[in-house]
Amino acid sequence: MRIISGKHKGMKLYTLEGIDTRPTLDRVKEPLFSILNFDLPDATVLDLFAGSGALGLEALSRGAKEVVLCDYSSKAIHIIEQNVDKMKERDNVKLLQKDYKMALKMLKDEEKKFDIIFLDPPYATNFVEKAAEYIAQYDLLKENGTIVIETDRKEDVKTDINQLELFDIYDERKYGRANLIFVKRRK
Repeated sequence: MRIISGKHKGMKLYTLEGIDTRPTLDRVKEPLFSILNFDLPDATVLDLFAGSGALGLEALSRGAKEVVLCDYSSKAIHIIEQNVDKMKERDNVKLLQKDYKMALKMLKDEEKKFDIIFLDPPYATNFVEKAAEYIAQYDLLKENGTIVIETDRKEDVKTDINQLELFDIYDERKYGRANLIFVKRRK
């Protein structure tokens, strides 16, 4: 896995080993970041289920000013720390080793708001739906912010997002098993 574009273009990232991980492939990251391209400069980004940190660090490479990388796994946090150190970006990255619910509550208490939130949890969970509920409840997405969801349960996730009545789906893409769903706050 590598950084595709920006000031760290071509830098290889450390990854988590094992069958429990599913990094976002370059063939998915390239169009994802093409869609977000104009939203990235000076953006505040949350990568809630960060894994190796690849999505948040790609955003940072492309001009985001601050990235919060959160993962519950100590192994993931260790890999993220290695990647952040390799990129020499400690000042622009906040690491959280917390359950996503605790992390979102903490960010609310800190009155944080984000331009872009990545939700790419393990596929066999309902974490997207639950995280979206907390993001809405805690008002963590800026007015023109975007949530990017990666899932293999597109229809279930779309139904749950629409039921929240706080977000609108504005784009969808499919790349093999991976579905990207782009969501904005309802106006």
